[in-house]
Amino acid sequence: MAVAIRLARGGSKKRPYYRIVVADSRNARDGRFIEKLGTYNPLLAKDSPERVKLDADRVSHWLSVGAQPSDRVARFLDAAGIRERAARNNPNKAEPGEKAKERAEEKATKLAEAEEAKAAADAAPAVEETVTEEAAEQAPADTADIPAEEIVAEETVAEEAAVEESAGEEAPAEPVAEEAVEAAVEAEAGEAPVAEEANEATPNTDAGDEAGEVSGESSQAPAEGSADETEEKAE
Repeated sequence: MAVAIRLARGGSKKRPYYRIVVADSRNARDGRFIEKLGTYNPLLAKDSPERVKLDADRVSHWLSVGAQPSDRVARFLDAAGIRERAARNNPNKAEPGEKAKERAEEKATKLAEAEEAKAAADAAPAVEETVTEEAAEQAPADTADIPAEEIVAEETVAEEAAVEESAGEEAPAEPVAEEAVEAAVEAEAGEAPVAEEANEATPNTDAGDEAGEVSGESSQAPAEGSADETEEKAE
């Protein structure tokens, strides 16, 4: 018969209390046992002496006859100095399962993609800033290559051109006004001779009418004379 030194649970729900017992390994955890060797109360503080109680003499006896302690009881015995517990090495115990590995890989890929997108977004403004800085540096360099006299001459030419343009825009207004005044004066001067000519033309027509009347009378007079002569001859 395989004998084990192990814990048997007691107590109530969410308030466990354990007995350290010697029992047949084939029996249930909370089933029959051979002998009680101590108690374990996990609700007490770790530094409390009442947390773990052991009967050291009976434990040594059962160990001497071949009883095998469970892992938890072996820790208690090691802490009490009854039996040294050998260090256990199980490297695969903490290794995650296949699904956990897949989830970890997916998470890692998502994080890598997010970091790449963030790096690209941060690099774009940096490139724009470098381009603007290079353009700003090139512009003063280009102007620095040009002599100061040429720059001054260009500025004066530009100022003169601006003055000429402003003068050209303002100048046409005065000639237009002068031309309008001259046209009004000429129109008035032209109207006066036309009126005089019209006045002079009206007497001539009156004289023509008078001359016509005189000629008509003269033509009528000979006609009458010729009629009288014809009558005399007939008689």
